Amino acid sequence: MAEQELRIEPGRKVELSEYDPGCTRWFKDKADGEERLAEDVARIAEMQYTMWAENKHALLVVLQGMDTSGKDGVVRHVFSGVNPQGVRVISFKKPSENEADHDFLWRIHAAVPARGEIGVFNRSHYEDVLITRVHGWITPEVCEARCGQINMFEKVLRNGHLTILKFFLHISKEEQRERLESRLSDPKKNWKFQPGDLEERKLWKEYMKAYEYALSTCSTAHSPWHIIPSDKKWARNALVARVVRETMEGMKLKWPRVKIDLEKVKVPD
Repeated sequence: MAEQELRIEPGRKVELSEYDPGCTRWFKDKADGEERLAEDVARIAEMQYTMWAENKHALLVVLQGMDTSGKDGVVRHVFSGVNPQGVRVISFKKPSENEADHDFLWRIHAAVPARGEIGVFNRSHYEDVLITRVHGWITPEVCEARCGQINMFEKVLRNGHLTILKFFLHISKEEQRERLESRLSDPKKNWKFQPGDLEERKLWKEYMKAYEYALSTCSTAHSPWHIIPSDKKWARNALVARVVRETMEGMKLKWPRVKIDLEKVKVPD
């Protein structure tokens, strides 16, 4: 249900103004959303254990969104039940000198999850067509070329053992203001505040245009984007969890067959 409704179909031109970041219509209320989240978190953990044992599939979850949209919150809530051995979270920041000496996808490929794993990218290769475009560090032509390279790269990954889910955590400018103010007023959140966040906020319209282009150009049949209403944190978490659960259930995960006759095996005294 949730996966189909939230997914951007290939070729669709995205206009974010058409999407309500406060929408919660999938749930009766907050309690209903939190109950469903708990059920899905437990199911995800169960399936990841099977996926680890089977060692045939891997899942890559890409999280993108404006500052305060809740990327860290999704990681904490959706994957809280998964064995730490089976999930790997990577936050992509400014490229190191060595990374900058390679093509922009080089460091991404090295971080792709192996069979049996769930990999979560907190920001990703899409930063190279978002912040770089907004600040004019690349031309529109380079941005277009990079989007084409991303699509080919993700297709190569998808043709193997890997399933890719991409989530844009969609918040309103008003909600971001409240969350930034909370970081200033709450001592437990002060550490999250970065002065640079305010400078980026001034470029809100430019970021929305950049996201619209990336979402429109890079939502493919093999690696779709999903727009997640994120003004309500509980709804955001519940929606991401449901899409992850539905996707993993579609993998038809199975326990591996034992190749020996266990009835003939005896544990020595």
